Amino acid sequence: GLVIDGRTLEHVLHDSLQNIFLELTERCRAVVCCQATPLQKSVLVRLVRSKLKAMTLAVGDGANDVSMIQVADTGVGISGQEGMQAVMASDFAISQFRHLRKLLLVHGHWCYTRLTNMVLYYFYKNVTYVNLLFWYQFFCGFSGTSMTDYWILILFNLLFTSVPPIIYGVLDKDVSAEILMELPQLYTMRQ
Repeated sequence: GLVIDGRTLEHVLHDSLQNIFLELTERCRAVVCCQATPLQKSVLVRLVRSKLKAMTLAVGDGANDVSMIQVADTGVGISGQEGMQAVMASDFAISQFRHLRKLLLVHGHWCYTRLTNMVLYYFYKNVTYVNLLFWYQFFCGFSGTSMTDYWILILFNLLFTSVPPIIYGVLDKDVSAEILMELPQLYTMRQ
């Protein structure tokens, strides 16, 4: 790991040392920046996003972390003694830092699985309906005749588009939370 303080970080963030610093950070398992200003935090996250083309996660608990959270791809705010500014600016909010592991490994896995399956579901729904319209045009001689009334189309979209995703989103858990917490490798296998 690498630990860097705010004064050193100020020198590193200049254009001449950025590439050397990024090469060094790529070789480390963890990089911790302490006593950094809010501007330094946001510049560092922006630098990693733009130069390394990496997905960034920013975790903060106070008003001084707001700019860093907003610059990151995903922001997590921790509600605590320093107020609620970080929580208000974040994508996700947790009450304590120890919940971050469960947020990433369990809920992140479930969310990723649900989103990928729902994208496939919407493709299936649209292909099914368009295919039906395509074959109906052969039946009516490409006259442009409407196959269904508008209320049937609205009902089709309402039932076939809203109810299954809600049920699927609430009930689908491909792997239990206990297994996901014990095997963090399952998180990286999906990426």
